[in-house]
Amino acid sequence: MARVIIYSTASCPICERCKSLLQRLGIPYEELRLDEDADGSRKRSFARATDGARTVPQILIDGRWIGGYSELTEMHMDGELEPLIQAG
Repeated sequence: MARVIIYSTASCPICERCKSLLQRLGIPYEELRLDEDADGSRKRSFARATDGARTVPQILIDGRWIGGYSELTEMHMDGELEPLIQAG
């Protein structure tokens, strides 16, 4: 199974939707909260992994940046998400 990482913050309702969708689909994920980043290391890895994205949530699947909630739902609706998860 692929490794799924979600960059998020506590005050982000779209982050909650994203996590809820993954939970409903039975896809485990690791959440990296940018608002709990005392030394700035998460923000640096976020910037590198997402080519400088400025909003959350941002999702990576096996190190591949797929975008945010809209892209995740589009992948699911198009039948691309589950095979990508299983291929990992």
